[in-house]
Amino acid sequence: MKKAYKRILAGVSALAVLTVAGGSIATAVIMQKRFNRAAYPDRKLSAYYLYEDFAGRYPRENVQFTSGGNNLQGYFYGMENDGPLLVFAHGIGTGHESYLNQLLWFVDRGWRVFAYDATGTCTSEGKGTKGLVQSVLDLDKALTFIEQDSRFSGVPVCVMGHSWGGYAAAAILEYDHKIAASASISGYAYPVEMLDKGAEDMLGSVLGTLFHPFAWGYNQIVFGKDAGRNAVDAANSSTTPLYVTHGELDELIPYDSVGIYGHRGEITNPNAEFHTVSGKYAGHTKLIYSDASNDYAAEFNEGYAKIAEQYPDGVPDDVRAAELAKADTGIVNQPNEALLSEIETFFLKHLPS
Repeated sequence: MKKAYKRILAGVSALAVLTVAGGSIATAVIMQKRFNRAAYPDRKLSAYYLYEDFAGRYPRENVQFTSGGNNLQGYFYGMENDGPLLVFAHGIGTGHESYLNQLLWFVDRGWRVFAYDATGTCTSEGKGTKGLVQSVLDLDKALTFIEQDSRFSGVPVCVMGHSWGGYAAAAILEYDHKIAASASISGYAYPVEMLDKGAEDMLGSVLGTLFHPFAWGYNQIVFGKDAGRNAVDAANSSTTPLYVTHGELDELIPYDSVGIYGHRGEITNPNAEFHTVSGKYAGHTKLIYSDASNDYAAEFNEGYAKIAEQYPDGVPDDVRAAELAKADTGIVNQPNEALLSEIETFFLKHLPS
């Protein structure tokens, strides 16, 4: 009986080891794919502006700084201005140039802007983006780099971020940086909670729940002492003014659950404000564009979908480029000025006098 019991225990133990090993391998594969390198699209295959569309009107200064052993490319815009400095953290899967319409809006209003491509993104080094905590680690290094530049001695610094960067814009408040105010757009509160949401979306609720310890373990291994950094604790560790906004129709980072807005009841920072964007374009990224932009994009995409039906194996690049060349990119790229104005008003209210 004892021998049989031991054999059963040995079998269960072996199965557990194999399950853990298999789960760990699967986790590594999934995470590598999810956090792979990001690249800018071919301009001919996208209706959204990149820097080449602005180069003649908006000079920029290229710089480099290091984060986690990787050289990151940073860019100063509006250095001819004498206003405050806005530091921007972009979303995952793209670089800062995808937000130039929004950033140059600030430049036109007298701000200086510092933006960069994060680890594993576009013009910066890195095999991949590593994970959901990485954005705040990169933002910390960006702010440290700026603080070493004598040109910004005494210049008020504000921070803004979207999505991956929206998390960073709040989580950065736990670091020792002099930030006048910060704005988080569509950001998640807890990286591991966001990983769980992604696992459920991909695997379903049951398998997603089983995936949790593996996702937690991956986060711990990759980020070590920084694995637990989250927006809520960071906000509560500071009195730095924090503006949090989120779209009510955000399906990627639901505003009322994993979004920072969904955890607003946990935040005790007396200078935190919480806002929602409503309406039919209150989605994860659509909220940073104007209604006119979204209306036009919806109409254009409807026509493009009919063309795509003719190519079951995918629309050839030359056909796609020809169709996109017909788009009114001026309208497509219009930013949501009402949202940006609200954020700027928040910033200006909290600048040192």
